[in-house]
Amino acid sequence: MSDDDAELMEAALALLDRVYVTGRHEVVAAMRLSDGSVHLGVHVDASSRRGAVCAEGVAAGNAVSHAAVTGAAPAVVVSCVSVLRRPIGTQHVIEPCGVCAELLSDYWPEARVWVTRGDDTMAVTAAELLPAKRQRGW
Repeated sequence: MSDDDAELMEAALALLDRVYVTGRHEVVAAMRLSDGSVHLGVHVDASSRRGAVCAEGVAAGNAVSHAAVTGAAPAVVVSCVSVLRRPIGTQHVIEPCGVCAELLSDYWPEARVWVTRGDDTMAVTAAELLPAKRQRGW
């Protein structure tokens, strides 16, 4: 993991330490944009489950908002890492859910996304998360 991506992991872990609530805020995502800025998102659960929002979606919205508010070029995510803390206290890098994988691959198919496979943590592109996905025409 590069220094920049290790910094993303540290940012995600630091926020997770501050917001963690069992069953409510168990995942944090961190995204780095091509301009070097870092944007975070927190998983927000809901009793209906349908109202829940994944950390990756929140981070993506923050990234897009940043570009619009600052007048910068459209947000280009170059790297993303998501960290889960379980109620027993263990934490690890997790792969985005299918909905978030679709979101990431729609907007930033070449973004580096960190995943855990077995005992290994590795980077794949967002497009590789859903290799058989149909590409949407915008």
